[in-house]
Amino acid sequence: MKKQIFRAISAVALSVLLASLVLIVGVLHGYFQDRVLAELGRSAAYAARAVETEGAAYLERLNTPSNRITWVAQDGTVLYDSEEAPDGMENHAGRAEIREAFLTGRGTAVRQSDTLAQKTVYYALRLSDGSVLRLAETQYSVWMLVVQALQPVALVMALALCLALWLAGRLSARLVAPINAIDLSDPEAEPDYEELAPLVGRIRSQNREIRRQVDALRRRQEEFRAITGHMSEGLLLIDRETRLLSYNEAALRLLGAAEPAEEAPSVLTLNREAGFRRCVEESLSGHRREELLERGDLCCRVFANPVEEDGTLSGAVLILLDVTEKERRETLRREFTANVSHELKTPLTSILGTAEILENGMVRPEDIGHFAGNIHREAQRLIGLVNDIIKLSRLDEGGPVGQWETVSLRETAEAVLERLSLAAERRQVSLSLTGDCGPVRGVPQIVEEILYNLCDNAVAYNRPGGSVRVTLSSDGQGERAAVSDTGIGIPQEARERIFERFYRLDKSHPSGGTGLGLSIVKHGAAYLGVRIELESEPEKGSTFTLIFPKAPQETGGGEGAVCADPAVRR
Repeated sequence: MKKQIFRAISAVALSVLLASLVLIVGVLHGYFQDRVLAELGRSAAYAARAVETEGAAYLERLNTPSNRITWVAQDGTVLYDSEEAPDGMENHAGRAEIREAFLTGRGTAVRQSDTLAQKTVYYALRLSDGSVLRLAETQYSVWMLVVQALQPVALVMALALCLALWLAGRLSARLVAPINAIDLSDPEAEPDYEELAPLVGRIRSQNREIRRQVDALRRRQEEFRAITGHMSEGLLLIDRETRLLSYNEAALRLLGAAEPAEEAPSVLTLNREAGFRRCVEESLSGHRREELLERGDLCCRVFANPVEEDGTLSGAVLILLDVTEKERRETLRREFTANVSHELKTPLTSILGTAEILENGMVRPEDIGHFAGNIHREAQRLIGLVNDIIKLSRLDEGGPVGQWETVSLRETAEAVLERLSLAAERRQVSLSLTGDCGPVRGVPQIVEEILYNLCDNAVAYNRPGGSVRVTLSSDGQGERAAVSDTGIGIPQEARERIFERFYRLDKSHPSGGTGLGLSIVKHGAAYLGVRIELESEPEKGSTFTLIFPKAPQETGGGEGAVCADPAVRR
């Protein structure tokens, strides 16, 4: 603003100065021209009387006249000239001032010299004998006078520029001060200049509109953050240059990335896997892409979709889903299918082979009982396997498997040990029951199945001469039933897998089980809301402790069981 004011003041000052100079010089020049003509007229009158009296002798006595004097005869011949020889001069009858003097007695003329930037003023007076006496005086033109005055004018201009600069600084400071004093965030005070009132009004109006829009954007941002922040799915929004516009915590967790340190970084800095890069590149080329990312035990499926506005690709949105459980279940399903096929095939193969031998008459009569017993055992094994699979399926689905009742753990444990007494005797394993506890709420069949499978495993994986002890107790956490054995124990690395279907710690061990016992224990305990604790030491034995809750719990199966492990109960 200071520069603009300076330029304006300087332009006005210089324009006025030059215009005044030209005007004054022009007026003075005209004034002095009239004075010159008057002076020439008086001088011509004096010289005319002298010439009429003395003739050319008077003119020759004027050695250095102040004006040029020319005496012209009636025919235009130059009789005398103070600057040139008359013989070499042309006829002057055609000159305007001479011609006018012949007609009216006196004549004037002004002629401009383009080469010398000068003009000459002529005054002619007719004498009594008819000749004409002419006086001439040379003057500078107006523009020549202006040029000659440029040096003092330049000094004045320099002074004017300095004054303009000083005035511009003072004036701009005074003009800008009230504008700078306006509080743009809250311009409530009245401005010093009434001319600023419309500007202040517009600022107030715009501030109100901006605050309204900012509040609306803040609310939307908070709503968006609240929605995306509570999503288990990851969300990434990117522009065409892969810059990250928005994200949620779930996306960083699923990608294993830290909080971005810079503003709008490239989304490729969050994860550098080839699958993730393909999703980004394909979506930004206008195509949908889906990839599965695996990071340790975590499986993440990425869905990338392009975003278009008015037919133009503006970015992409990436959705990340945690499919670890799904992939794990799919893996378990495949393993379960393969294991079931194998477990079913083994007894069926044995039954089929034995039946073929009997059918072909290759068995002696006294051996028929042995082969028939083999078929019976394998059929029982097959039926037990199918029954275990059915139990697991029911527990898996969370459907009703029986009525909830008050169950005595001591009576149930006594019944289980009674059922296992023959098997324990064959393996030379002693069984014992100690302690007591209060009743618990549960499905009797499931409670018995859990205890039976734990005790059956304790017998099957024990040593000859070993023991299995069931200990009942109560504490602040609930009713406890601990099954301890003196068997082979469980290594630390296998403790996470022993509850998997068909997993056997020692596949060469002739236990005769289906490999589903501990899996049934896990799912049954989850169905009843029972917690399982395991203590084991290789070659010394294991202890499985069941902790039943004291208070009765409602469930969705029967009278209402609570599943302690939703991942197990599906």
